[in-house]
Amino acid sequence: MPVINRIAAFSDDMTAWRRHLHQHPEITFDCHNTAAFVVDRLRDFGITEIHTGIATSGVVAIIEGQGAGPTIGLRADMDALPMAEETGLDYASTIDGKMHACGHDGHTTMLLGAARYLAETRNFAGRVALIFQPAEEGGGGAQVMRDEGILDTFDIAEVYALHNAPGTPVGQFYTTPGPIMAAVDTFSIQIKGVGGHGAMPHETRDPIVAAVSMVQAIQTIVSRNHYAADALVVSVTQIHTGSADNIIPEGAWINGTVRTFDKRVQDMVRTRLSEIVAGQAASFGVTAALDYEVGYPATVNDADKAAFAADVAREIAGDAGVVADAGPEMGAEDFAYFLEDRPGAYLFVGNGDTAGLHHPGYDFADDTAAAGASFFARLIERALPVSKV
Repeated sequence: MPVINRIAAFSDDMTAWRRHLHQHPEITFDCHNTAAFVVDRLRDFGITEIHTGIATSGVVAIIEGQGAGPTIGLRADMDALPMAEETGLDYASTIDGKMHACGHDGHTTMLLGAARYLAETRNFAGRVALIFQPAEEGGGGAQVMRDEGILDTFDIAEVYALHNAPGTPVGQFYTTPGPIMAAVDTFSIQIKGVGGHGAMPHETRDPIVAAVSMVQAIQTIVSRNHYAADALVVSVTQIHTGSADNIIPEGAWINGTVRTFDKRVQDMVRTRLSEIVAGQAASFGVTAALDYEVGYPATVNDADKAAFAADVAREIAGDAGVVADAGPEMGAEDFAYFLEDRPGAYLFVGNGDTAGLHHPGYDFADDTAAAGASFFARLIERALPVSKV
């Protein structure tokens, strides 16, 4: 079956919801207006069990089906990014420096669409837990919601989520068993030397030379300390230092990201960074301090749940429209925290030929919403079938 007819019938409403959210982006845990909009829609659908204020602005709503059964969680992230929009759209962000550049406005809309359909039909046994989460883009809102106990409080047995995918045709899906998104860590290095006149470098201990040498040495972690068949990314993304052409500065600062799937690889990188920073600092006569911050863990799909979810997606997109073994990506996702505690799956749904995620020209494709909402709805109906007597 393609998009569910009832969902297609209110697709204009979903477009209106999504564009409203796009115009009013909120970031990190400060998604109070977004949450209020979500709650108003849920009440319009006749959903009465709604819990707010989780992880500051998160929402969990429960839809009861026909008779007893387990509870399945469906999650959508609500937060935007701290960046300026450059789309020129009529419904562009109205808030300077904030933009839905990752499609979380669309994710929220897809889950609202599924909620409306499921609340109308109740063609399932058990319960659905609708999880509207803040702070995916930073702050680990999923971890906070998990640590506040939503999985146990609402007796959630399985969890699923969707993310849009620019470059994949609208309405097509892909996922993979096992690891699908990487763990993400960040590191920064503060270097302190002795500044002075650019014409008299012998009187200084130059932090710029030390920083450049450290960055070059960091590149050897992947090329010389790591088994090539294991996935690893170590990227230096920032170097800040200096103020004028004739001044050797006193300090420099380096920043970067580490993406891994294996804890042994993660530990190796952390050790080598410490050794490189200490060794390079000593060789240039400067001091340097490494700050290594462990971030989101790897997002690991349950193999059976991923296969089931892919089969559900085939109902919407057809056999040719679903890739069930796409392999892992090096991006990161805090849905990982839910999957650490419960079986489930994370999937991508095509957003068409649009600008990439986190780009100032990005926009969620509204046609994607009906496909995503239909996927969520059919997943519930198939996972929690009503007994036939």
